[in-house]
Amino acid sequence: MKSIVLLSSGLDSTVAFKEAFNRCDEVVCVTFDYGQRAHEKEIAFAKTICKRFRVGHIIISLPWYGTFRGALTGGGVMPKISGHELDDKEITQKSAEEVWVPARNVVFLSIGAALAENYKYDLIVTGFDAEEAATFPDNTPEFVEHFNEMLKFGTLTHPTVYTPLISMNKADIVRRGLEIDAPLEWSWSCYEGKEKPCGVCESCLRRKRAFDMVGAKDPLLERIGV
Repeated sequence: MKSIVLLSSGLDSTVAFKEAFNRCDEVVCVTFDYGQRAHEKEIAFAKTICKRFRVGHIIISLPWYGTFRGALTGGGVMPKISGHELDDKEITQKSAEEVWVPARNVVFLSIGAALAENYKYDLIVTGFDAEEAATFPDNTPEFVEHFNEMLKFGTLTHPTVYTPLISMNKADIVRRGLEIDAPLEWSWSCYEGKEKPCGVCESCLRRKRAFDMVGAKDPLLERIGV
């Protein structure tokens, strides 16, 4: 079995990568630069992961996304949320809409499918999970099911989107990542791309809560001395 892994170096995609690495005969990772705030950090961390595990790494630039106005691209304002609001559906839905990048997962998976078809790979692996799916419809099982159905008509080799974390929340993902020795010390969740995670964006807050729920220290923060 051969897989294309969409690796942003975020918590979810890093654990999904290690799942694929453990199960597949061959793995190639793809990282996208779409003008996101943390693109330099994400690419650098993804490069480190790929070098450490000696797998192929393709970096694809999508500069036109930078022309879209939004919180992650185009210089928009990052939404503010507190830790006790992470389970407030109305607040998190509004936050999700502000960081939404139009058709991002459709574009990423389509590129992954093209690579998989060209190189005769079987799987396109992503880190979609249940916690993200609560506010992002393109992380849901239904989205994956329909996308896989489309691939039966849109490709000749019919690669399949594989989502090993689809039923997990962030705490489950941390727990699983620790179990399989995923390189969590090289995973970057922060929306910002500064020297250290900001600790206050929604992504940082979800990561912190997940490690707290598991009762484990964050290997990234330990590595950088935070």
